Amino acid sequence: MKKDTDRYLKVLAKQYPTELDAATEIINLQAILCLPKGTEHFLTDIHGEYEQFNHVLKNGSGAVRRKIEEVEGNAVSNSFKRRLAALIYYPKEKLEIVKKEESDMNDWYMFILHHLVLIIKSVSSKYTRSKVRKAIPKDFVYVVEELITEKAEVYDKEAYYNEIIQTIIRIGEADAVIITLCNLIQRLVIDHLHIVGDIYDRGPGPHIIMDTLCDYHSVDIQWGNHDLVWMGAAAGHYGCLANVIRLSAKYGNLDVLEEGYGINLMPLASFAIKEYGNSDCECFKVKSNDKYDTGVENHIETLMHKAIAIIQFKVEGQIIKRNPEFGMDDRLLLDKIDYKKGTVVIDEKEYQINDIDLPTINPENPYELTKDEKMVLERLGHAFMNSEKLQKHTKFLYSKGGLYKKYNSNLLFHGCIPLDEDGEFSKVNIFGKYYSGIKLYEVLETYARKGYFAKEGTADRRKGGDILWYLWNGPKSPAFGRNKMSTFERIFISDKSTYIEEKDTYYSLIDDEATVCKIFDEFGLSHDESHIINGHVPVELKKGESPIKCNGKVLVIDGGFSKAYHQKTGIAGYTLVSNSRGMRLVSHEKFDTTEKAITEETDIVSDSCIVEVFKTRKNVGDTDIGAELKENITYLEELLKAYRTGRINQVIRE
Repeated sequence: MKKDTDRYLKVLAKQYPTELDAATEIINLQAILCLPKGTEHFLTDIHGEYEQFNHVLKNGSGAVRRKIEEVEGNAVSNSFKRRLAALIYYPKEKLEIVKKEESDMNDWYMFILHHLVLIIKSVSSKYTRSKVRKAIPKDFVYVVEELITEKAEVYDKEAYYNEIIQTIIRIGEADAVIITLCNLIQRLVIDHLHIVGDIYDRGPGPHIIMDTLCDYHSVDIQWGNHDLVWMGAAAGHYGCLANVIRLSAKYGNLDVLEEGYGINLMPLASFAIKEYGNSDCECFKVKSNDKYDTGVENHIETLMHKAIAIIQFKVEGQIIKRNPEFGMDDRLLLDKIDYKKGTVVIDEKEYQINDIDLPTINPENPYELTKDEKMVLERLGHAFMNSEKLQKHTKFLYSKGGLYKKYNSNLLFHGCIPLDEDGEFSKVNIFGKYYSGIKLYEVLETYARKGYFAKEGTADRRKGGDILWYLWNGPKSPAFGRNKMSTFERIFISDKSTYIEEKDTYYSLIDDEATVCKIFDEFGLSHDESHIINGHVPVELKKGESPIKCNGKVLVIDGGFSKAYHQKTGIAGYTLVSNSRGMRLVSHEKFDTTEKAITEETDIVSDSCIVEVFKTRKNVGDTDIGAELKENITYLEELLKAYRTGRINQVIRE
């Protein structure tokens, strides 16, 4: 152990080569421990709704407006506060409007810069000067630091700051400084962002959301099942990419693939027209997209929807057959179709099937792909694997993500911890071995990474790809949390009782404190201060459901961010904000448009409630980062001691 410590100290000595360097860093880190804990922002189940996501990100789930209220108080009108908030959210766009409305821009610049400086001073107060400096664009570091730093030696401070602002205006840099300050406020209001799964599917802009996240200053991601199926598609896994294309077609979002990711879908379109051009496609009409209500384009997308759905059922049948341990034989339905009677048997009950016009299925071997279907899949697989932007986004998901995360005494995951009916952790067969609890999460994540990073054509790559698909819709997948995905039934069967997807026992036991504490024990968390934070299952507020479970120990923050869920949930999503004083749950009304937010200064109407008030204000020293800093301080003190005793030689400077 001593040898390891000495080896580490010698490495550390290269970074802090003198006694003074080590001592200065100890003082710096010790001071940081006493700063207030940074604000964490939790979002989940975004589902491609990029405009609402972008606005919630910019306003910090109301954190910016609360900061304006705190700083400005009753000194200014509510209309000015709204205008100031809109400027902070969309500075470039708002400035263009202001220039058309204001007769004296110099006076306006002077007034607004003073108010922005007040806000920036407040939001930067919990950070070190070094951290704030790193957040400022290099070209404006000096100017911004001068504006927000108190100068004790300056006698007439007001005159000093006025002179800086007047000079900024006189030399034509006011717009650039305002945009810099607004972006800096957004940056400093939220210290760290948690995305608790499901960035993809349903909405029109997951690729835009991913671009934003790739540029965000500090973020982690817990993979949702919709993210996992896209990750599998990016790896070229046929079962995953068929699902991705089918869902994109169903919700009228094929342009996400074609325009957003540059994936050529012409092979599928040509095949669909050839095989299904004269077929009954009533069951496959495109949904939830006002752009394509009628016309040729809608018809072709409908044909593509049917073509890829049949391919999906065939490929999934092959996956299920080669992985009997997945326990998904009940999803093998193509061989249960009686073409003469026009029926299908599901769970030993016969149902009329709504579409029997399935020309590419061989009843004698229903899971066999035709030659043309194989060719289509090969070309689509190549397109997915060679999409530069999709590969960039997928690598980001892997680098910043995982199936679960422990962060500041909170356990974050998207779906559930699979439980048996008696409340014990479910034992799940993964390639011949049984895993449960945290071990299940770990082995599934290991295979999920192999599904993308293992060499093509290897057993690890195939198994990992199949696990990515299983995580998408498997009966004991912690990212899915239901006994089945009833895609086949929803397409082909009118009886809605067949659509029911039974939730994992976890969802019926998360109000039970003993069960929740058992989960905390499994993941090494305390009973008193810890929380489970997950999404996945929309909380139906209109039915009286609450996102706060088990006396605040569990927070289910999926309130229907996606437009597809608004009618069901009654709201447009929950988010969570945790700062140094406590935790606040925010429920959002539907967001209109970015244009209205800019021109009419409309914000998302949000209600918030305090989930928890901390007994004492939390500092950086109370966080996971604080624990790392304390460990660094311990080693630095050892290095200091080693310098002073001569055990390690320090650099001698003139």
